[in-house]
Amino acid sequence: MITGSTDGKIMVRRCLVTFKPFRIFVVGIGFFSVCFLMTSLGGQFSAKRLGDSPFTIRTEETLILQSTWWSTVAFLGFTNKMLGGVESRGVLRKISDMLEVILKRMDSLSKLNNTSSTDARRLDELSSALNRFQPAGLVERIQAIAQNVSNMATRVEQILQNSMVQGRVVRDGTSSQCEIPRDPHFPECPGKVDWMRARWTSDPCYAFYGVDGSDCSFLVYLSEVEWFCPPLVWRNQSSPPTQYVVQPKAPKRQAAFRTDLSVLLDQVGAGKESLSFMKRRIRRLAQQWAAAANRLDAKLEQRWRDQKKILVHVGFLTEESGDVFSPKVLKGGPLGEMVQWADILTALHVLGHNLKISMSVKELQGFLGVPPGRGSCPLTGPLPFDLIYTDYHGMQQMKQHMGLSLKKHKCHIRVIDTFGTEPAYNHEEYATLHGYRTNWGYWNLNARQYMTMFPHTPDNSFMGFVSEELNETEKKSIQQNKVNNMAVVYGKEASMWKLQGKDGFLQILHNYMEVHGTVYYETQRPPEVPAFVKNHGLLPQHELQQLLRKAKLFIGFGFPYEGPAPLEAIANGCIFLQPKFTPPHSSLNHEFFRGKPTSREVSSQHPYAEQYIGRPHVMTVDYNNSLEFDSAIREIMRTQVEPYLPYEYTCEGMLERVHAYIQHQDFCSLEPPFVPTNLSRPGSAGGSRVPGPLFVPLPNSTALGWASNVTAPAAWPPLSSLRLLVSQEGQSCVETCRSEGFICEPAHFRFINNKEALRRLEVQCDVVDSEVNHILPAFSVLRRECGLQREPLLFSCAGYSPKYRRLCPCRDFRRGQVALCRDCL
Repeated sequence: MITGSTDGKIMVRRCLVTFKPFRIFVVGIGFFSVCFLMTSLGGQFSAKRLGDSPFTIRTEETLILQSTWWSTVAFLGFTNKMLGGVESRGVLRKISDMLEVILKRMDSLSKLNNTSSTDARRLDELSSALNRFQPAGLVERIQAIAQNVSNMATRVEQILQNSMVQGRVVRDGTSSQCEIPRDPHFPECPGKVDWMRARWTSDPCYAFYGVDGSDCSFLVYLSEVEWFCPPLVWRNQSSPPTQYVVQPKAPKRQAAFRTDLSVLLDQVGAGKESLSFMKRRIRRLAQQWAAAANRLDAKLEQRWRDQKKILVHVGFLTEESGDVFSPKVLKGGPLGEMVQWADILTALHVLGHNLKISMSVKELQGFLGVPPGRGSCPLTGPLPFDLIYTDYHGMQQMKQHMGLSLKKHKCHIRVIDTFGTEPAYNHEEYATLHGYRTNWGYWNLNARQYMTMFPHTPDNSFMGFVSEELNETEKKSIQQNKVNNMAVVYGKEASMWKLQGKDGFLQILHNYMEVHGTVYYETQRPPEVPAFVKNHGLLPQHELQQLLRKAKLFIGFGFPYEGPAPLEAIANGCIFLQPKFTPPHSSLNHEFFRGKPTSREVSSQHPYAEQYIGRPHVMTVDYNNSLEFDSAIREIMRTQVEPYLPYEYTCEGMLERVHAYIQHQDFCSLEPPFVPTNLSRPGSAGGSRVPGPLFVPLPNSTALGWASNVTAPAAWPPLSSLRLLVSQEGQSCVETCRSEGFICEPAHFRFINNKEALRRLEVQCDVVDSEVNHILPAFSVLRRECGLQREPLLFSCAGYSPKYRRLCPCRDFRRGQVALCRDCL
């Protein structure tokens, strides 16, 4: 108790009330004590309900510890109240009462049967010390109380750990049964146990799964939740460890085409301009999606389509990724990604799949069943989805929150990747050793799990998007109302008009045509565009469409690369004029591509328009050559074109393509090694192998095809589409296949990665080695050396070497749909 004169009491009271640093100091002590107790005690009970954990403590101990906890919280509450100006004497009396209650709780705890004598003695010593504790000063007393509360928490935690260990030994077996196994089938187990000993408190998810700091809990976790240690024989094995459980497959449901998009619009949500943009696009194209669904349904002749459970996590629009796109929607920012995501969502919905949409990490965690914590632990159950569509931001977020489950379930993931990811960048170890490591690749996926905006990287799957399709009446109206001398510039941001040297070719264009722009600007700051340019400002989509329907020319300045706008312009009857890049732009010579997981060389602003559409709809010229540019403008004014849209960018084309991917692509089933000697021929006795070639010359072609009299292994695309070619030195399979009118097909690499293919191509090999290199299978003519691929993830259409000629698995494709072979539907 405090004694002294009345003046002394008043001085102390005023000091407590008015001296803010002192108040902050004492509140800090109280807050620290609360946090410490919550960490030490509260976390032990918050992870699971009693009975849920294999390491549950006895109910009696739990109640006493909880009672001790709440008594301590009440004590700290009184301390805080005291700092608000309550009489010191009365408050300290209440503090003493609270300490008495706490000491009684601890005394009860020390008398439990499974508490060691050492712990009981320590509790008695602590109790005696507190009873004898009589400091003279208020400040010293508060400090001492805070210190002793912390000490109590430490002692209680020690007792709790001993109680759990002893109780578990009694229930589950002797402590010798928790010795760390040295099993050659589980070589990582001892190291993982050591890691758990040091770090198990680093993530609350371990406590969620019942880990409490003992070796027994570590072994149970590492054998039943993770898979680094062998199953424990003394455990109740009626429920198999989670990693060994084969989940029964739910009965298949048939997908039915949908034409009502109202449910999808509700799922997309609101609150961001990016989402509003996507919903406006979905509504605008709703009728075209419905008509396309009906046509595709008739084409497929009502055949069975499995309904899939699909999660779409749009990572780049989450707040956690920074979402730099949403604020720029109304300021001329890039819209291509939002266009594509809106179309992906619509296609999946229209195809009739069970769709969930996540636009935040919190939603992602809820949909996946992520345990509470920081993402170090696997999911709480089986993956609830057949497919997950996301982007690179989403991959990072799933890695952070799914822990080891990402590696286990990554075969279900599809990554929307605008510019593509080549196999050499995707294979983490290979990329690191050979200089291909970037911030975006290295996920060790099958390269076909990356899905691009344009079919520029055959190693990946082509997802695409859609452009608005015109009916015959609209096409005739556009041709009748075209303004022959009207040009629209491709570039909504003022920075795109700062291209060095643009003044020269813009002046030439102005000599022939009226130049229009759609550059965003604020009222007080007009954009820096030439005076002869009629700038309409940033236009809503329908107004931009009207402008394009009048214009004769849509001209690009070289940036942005590979956006959707040129296809929309061509679909509205414009001729697209773009610059040729000499040398081609790539990660080696251009900042924009540096760090992207591709070595692709971009020969123009829009390579797809140049290669797959071409003249008369697309003209690619050297802007630095004024004569060539002038000639191109005059040719454009003479040329009459109809609106044109490639089938693969119509709603029906995208539905057809996505349907084929969902029904046929399977990256979760292991592909057995292809052994040519195991093949048989139809009609052979007992199915035995009959001598003869697997690959035969095709009529009117330099390529080899699969022999029709050999039973083809199950594959998609089917082997009937295979066209086997040999590249020149320094030539990729992408170029080799394109030069013959084919597409490189990475799924066929495993069927030509053998000596039989080398023999049928009449390749002379003194040595045939199996190596890990992204240009294999290939051979050197000079050295007479041949190499086969040992790592399937490195089968690459894009790889090339100046010293080797490559074996290239090409395939045919459907007209207007390069993603699919003729027999792929």
